Amino acid sequence: MAVASALPLLLARGPVSARPALAHLHSRRLAVAPLRPATLSAAAAAHPRKAGRLQQLNAASCCGNSAPAAGTTGGSAKGWRVFLAWYLMSLDKNPIATKAVTSAVLTLAGDLICQLVIDRVPELDLRRTFVFTFLGLALVGPTLHVWYLYLSKLVTASGASGAVARLILDQFIFSPIFIGVFMSLLVTFEGKPSIVVPKLKQEWLSSVHQCWQIGNYGYRFSF
Repeated sequence: MAVASALPLLLARGPVSARPALAHLHSRRLAVAPLRPATLSAAAAAHPRKAGRLQQLNAASCCGNSAPAAGTTGGSAKGWRVFLAWYLMSLDKNPIATKAVTSAVLTLAGDLICQLVIDRVPELDLRRTFVFTFLGLALVGPTLHVWYLYLSKLVTASGASGAVARLILDQFIFSPIFIGVFMSLLVTFEGKPSIVVPKLKQEWLSSVHQCWQIGNYGYRFSF
């Protein structure tokens, strides 16, 4: 999901009118019952890739149901653990919807940071923010979920060879196509479909290069 928050930073270097923008309980807390060791073992045997997430969910649930720590810091930490348990449970039950909403939030935050901190615009371009958020919800989150799920099935090799193969496919095949689609939709939804091709010629290659530079750090931990 880091890609979602980085897209506005890659695609939006200035006002959209001048240059194209390129770059995811307080009132009611949820209590999640901890999973039994036998349940974890059975889940791990049936679905090894979900075992890690189930263990995280169980740990967060146990911590969230434990006695509250003294002071404001303890209460805040417990609230984050409850939220984490709820989020992990949502990922297991509704992965696409959860990732879509997460991507929308991250893309929204990325565009706000780009406009307010980097560009320092005197007035927010709300239309641009809406377009980024919508694309994060409808395009980025679902697409990345499907792609990485397919990639994990396509390249089953483990170790360094598998990581290198997934990295090559992701960075040199998927990313250039995805960035081009994202830029095209972004300009189209801004009401300028006639300049899609000129904008791609002007900004697409440099945006792909920046994506590679950012990806070099993120993919060290992803693959």
